[in-house]
Amino acid sequence: MFITLDGIDGGGKSTQIGLLKDWLLPSGPVVSVRDPGSTAPGEAIRGLLLDSDLEMHRRTEALLYMAARSQLVEERIRPALENQATVLSDRFLLANVVYQSVGGNESVERLWDLGQLATDGLQPDLTILLDLPAELAITRLKGPADRMESRGVEYLEKVRQAFLSQLSRSGPHHVIVDATQSIQAMHNDIIEAVQSLKRTMAKE
Repeated sequence: MFITLDGIDGGGKSTQIGLLKDWLLPSGPVVSVRDPGSTAPGEAIRGLLLDSDLEMHRRTEALLYMAARSQLVEERIRPALENQATVLSDRFLLANVVYQSVGGNESVERLWDLGQLATDGLQPDLTILLDLPAELAITRLKGPADRMESRGVEYLEKVRQAFLSQLSRSGPHHVIVDATQSIQAMHNDIIEAVQSLKRTMAKE
């Protein structure tokens, strides 16, 4: 089972992935990854992408994300799934499509097509979108802004709306969780979504 959590920064993805991993572990092995990252090439690419001082052409940025994801899929995700582990990913292709189409003005269709090449067709079984207004997300972010965060509230709200509009293309199952709730309430909603997915997969 392959599950991704996504949405604009400030929604609590890392916290919820940790809670979900703890909940899933009694049922079997769980592998958690982040996209981009979680491989040596991916972490090197991540450093370039998040460098706020680095000027980069939008197509270069999009392709670097795709390259990191390709390595992640082949080195970490597919082997884990083949070993019957549950994989939890902090972001996946949906985020790439959203950020590059909003911030880089790249074609949504081209990005989805590139994504299919990078992942060799692998899709999450479930995409969980942690949704909250950009104004609230900004207040939750701490530390120096990276290249994405530094573009401001208006930009983040456009990104949020793009997440909502593109979510249905991320894979066969997806759910929106209200990230303005408490951590526990969000966790409860996520558990409900995962249990629903398990029931659906058991029938297939």
